[in-house]
Amino acid sequence: MRWQGASKRTYTGGKRIAGRSKRKFEIGREPAETRIGPSKSKNIATRGGNRKVRLLSEQFVNVTDKKSGKTIRATAQTVTGNPANKHYVRRNIVTKGTILKTDKGLVKITSRPGQDGVINAVLLDE
Repeated sequence: MRWQGASKRTYTGGKRIAGRSKRKFEIGREPAETRIGPSKSKNIATRGGNRKVRLLSEQFVNVTDKKSGKTIRATAQTVTGNPANKHYVRRNIVTKGTILKTDKGLVKITSRPGQDGVINAVLLDE
């Protein structure tokens, strides 16, 4: 679990007096860090009785060709670029905005795999 509330210190380093204790709604979770591999997901209970699907690994991508408007299923091969973190490329971690090499060509991820539970992408012009 990760706490996402305000710091106990000010930006200059001075101590901030707590007006209250920590609250449950300030708790966050660790990132899913979705990888390329056999399909594996985890269901998570969220606020309001809703559910969220964490995609832990996936090998298939829903690729949309903007020109034709058709969506096809492609097999992911490797990560070639990731604007979120340069080290994610070496570890094959997929986030929104990642450039993937697939059997259909290079694609850019448009969904959030750790939040949505699916990998959607658009075909890039080569």
